[in-house]
Amino acid sequence: MHELLTTEEMAEADRRAVALGVPGLTLMENAGRAVADEAAKMVAPGARIAVLCGPGNNGGDGFVAARLLKERDYDVRVACLVPVAALKGDAAEMAGKWGGDVAEDPFDWDFPWHDAKLTIDALFGAGLSRPIDPDSYEAELIQRVNATDGERVLAVDVPSGLNGSTGLADGPCVWAERTVTFFRKKPGHVLMPGRLLCGELVVADIGIPDEVLSHPEFAVLHGGVRIVDGELCLDGRRITPSEVSTWQKKSLSDPDTCENTPRPYSWMGWYPWPRLDAHKYTRGHALVVSGPPFQTGAARLSARAALRIGAGLVTVAGSSPACAVNAAHLTAIMLTVCNNAKDLREILEDKRKNAVLIGPGAGVGDETRAIVEAALASGADVVLDADALTSFAEKPDATTERVSFGFTATSAKQEVTPGALFTAITARRSLLPLGRRSPEGGDEGAVRSQAGDSPLTPALSPRGEGASVVMTPHEGEFKRLFGDVAGSKLDRARHAAKLSGAIVVLKGPDTVIAAPDGFAAINANAPPALATAGSGDVLAGFITGLIAQGMPAFEAACAAVWIHGECANTFGPGLIAEDLPEVLPKVLAALQAQRPA
Repeated sequence: MHELLTTEEMAEADRRAVALGVPGLTLMENAGRAVADEAAKMVAPGARIAVLCGPGNNGGDGFVAARLLKERDYDVRVACLVPVAALKGDAAEMAGKWGGDVAEDPFDWDFPWHDAKLTIDALFGAGLSRPIDPDSYEAELIQRVNATDGERVLAVDVPSGLNGSTGLADGPCVWAERTVTFFRKKPGHVLMPGRLLCGELVVADIGIPDEVLSHPEFAVLHGGVRIVDGELCLDGRRITPSEVSTWQKKSLSDPDTCENTPRPYSWMGWYPWPRLDAHKYTRGHALVVSGPPFQTGAARLSARAALRIGAGLVTVAGSSPACAVNAAHLTAIMLTVCNNAKDLREILEDKRKNAVLIGPGAGVGDETRAIVEAALASGADVVLDADALTSFAEKPDATTERVSFGFTATSAKQEVTPGALFTAITARRSLLPLGRRSPEGGDEGAVRSQAGDSPLTPALSPRGEGASVVMTPHEGEFKRLFGDVAGSKLDRARHAAKLSGAIVVLKGPDTVIAAPDGFAAINANAPPALATAGSGDVLAGFITGLIAQGMPAFEAACAAVWIHGECANTFGPGLIAEDLPEVLPKVLAALQAQRPA
């Protein structure tokens, strides 16, 4: 499965497992065994291993790992942040089973840490509810872990100091080579910088049944209200149904966040593989708006990406001078003259052009804003990238030179606010659901929902309202459009999607795809090679091409982001943006082979 559970949800899963009859000691024993197994893979037999245990269950996992490694003849030394007598519950039980010496001060010379080949970080894990004080003893200890020369570090659950729900480290944090977590990943494992701090991530099965995610007796209600023994309870107090009349049940099997993967019951169930009776008109017509003559390359990258990923037809629209430049480069991709917003409105009267991309190389200014507004007023699905977003950022200067569609103009400042864009997006909700438009002119105007013909019932249902809008900002564009938004990258993407009414693809090594209803997916397969000019233009083209084929916009964005990363992984070193569409057939062939028979 691909659910990502917050630290609170994971604690709830543990509680449910115990309620279903799995002893807490069994879970801790299995967790410690998983840690010991990974430790044994990292160092040679008999090597010295230092185990640093904290005061909670994370420390208990460490004591189990220490005992099992000692039984395998490793030279194991254990230190604990608190006296063993102060430990409670399962952690105290496992500390008692260790049976060896426990140093109460890891800096004591009696604890021979200096020549250990591996340090196991079992200090805090995800149970830490506060940032570590930079001036504290714990911070000094973490600094010692990170400063080791040639010593390897294995973290239990999450590196100490990392917030497992946000991926943020607001204070000192262990930098691990490998992290062992249990049952499900957390958002902090895949969000930056958590993904980097965790190193290689191993998810271990410790005996928590999948049933804990959906068992009806353990339904959780918003606001901490739970069903316990058939009664509604809040903080241990029984309450009446009328007190929670406005609350909705929430099941862990319907998470708010998933990892973006091509598992069969995610976006794979909606992928628009061509049918035997398909032809170019049933596979959609994508329109890409070009920039001025010397900024046409970005639009061509997007257009080729849309065509490669399966759109039946792709047209690049631009000014007459831009069309002349594009004509020298394009073959299967068509051209049409579009000098202004009026021209675009007329072009989109052809209902077969069902998905339009604006932004790559478009230029920032009034003309681009007008083009965006014309597209949003149509029934086509719209993907907004780069300059299309920046054009709606508030401009502080009174007079701005604007370059767009091959013309340069200087004009007095107009009232420009992101709210104008968000209002235009919201107004689209009266349009046809999911942007699938009624054909005009018979079958040639139809776009079949090939994804809807899938025999699967995807876990992720379509999440668009009205004709879909997808925005694909990087961090700089996001800040220009949405300002300084507090919280993690996941929080910020969710806020932006809810505020704008669009699906937001907040790009980066940990791209977050967020829907207006709060659902989000986090991508984790993108390599550093994607940090190259034009890479984002190709991604926008992939999204547009999939939407043109009738794939629901949220799922199309998820698929495009994952495929984008996999293209870079497949190509390897030396990648430039032009390579991404060319390696796509190999990636799609591998993806198609994963389809259930």
